[in-house]
Amino acid sequence: MQHIRNFCVIAHIDHGKSTLSDRLLEYTKTISERDMQHQALDDMDIERERGITIKAHAIQLNYEHTDGIKYTFNLIDTPGHVDFSYEVSRSIAACEGALLLVDATQGIQAQTISNLYLAIEHNLEIIPVLNKIDMESAMIDQVADQIIELIGCDKSDIILASGKTGIGVPELMTAIVNKVPAPKGDPNGKLQALIFDSVFNSFRGIIVYYRILNGNLKKGDKVRFFNTGKNYEAEEVGILKMTLIPKQEVLCGDVGYIITGIKDAKEIKVGD
Repeated sequence: MQHIRNFCVIAHIDHGKSTLSDRLLEYTKTISERDMQHQALDDMDIERERGITIKAHAIQLNYEHTDGIKYTFNLIDTPGHVDFSYEVSRSIAACEGALLLVDATQGIQAQTISNLYLAIEHNLEIIPVLNKIDMESAMIDQVADQIIELIGCDKSDIILASGKTGIGVPELMTAIVNKVPAPKGDPNGKLQALIFDSVFNSFRGIIVYYRILNGNLKKGDKVRFFNTGKNYEAEEVGILKMTLIPKQEVLCGDVGYIITGIKDAKEIKVGD
């Protein structure tokens, strides 16, 4: 568990969150440059067309730090639009850290502040990132001062980055390792997991995304959803890459998915 980092990205619409996420996928070789497409985590056509993340996504990155230690990063993507604040709140609840992403050409926006307060309420470690520093209209010093005033950090804590060119990505990875706390929990305890999202698949039924708080989840285990009190069998469990990767077991502190054959979305309550 000490080598797991669960984090989300807080950003206003059009501040470059999806583009920066693309660079993280490339840097960790989660997806090859040959297979890379713009806004890889945005799989709806309207998301790519408008540049807006609507549906929260989660993806696991494998990162080898400069000291040779291998880490598992779970990036829980969040919508940037004001209308999706509930999706943001449940994503935040599954994390220990948040990247506060601010556009150097626009400065801090109101929606960013409201999501930041959500993260602070959940005691998340905040890593400030100043994006789009390669733009001619970037106001690096002025916007950095806004961030310092907002969260009380030192100027040296702010990572200067560009989602377009990849500037600052290595420094960002190091900051995630050093600043975001490892998840806590009892690997030997009874299974407890927080549901933060679900999707409907016409062939598989409801696919539930969760973060394990205590215990472990194995394929074939009996699980109970507290919202309904109903019991199900874990037909398939696994981790979230660009596609679903089945595993025999998902461990404490990690993020994964479960398929139980549930067809009715009413049986799954996010936050359960």
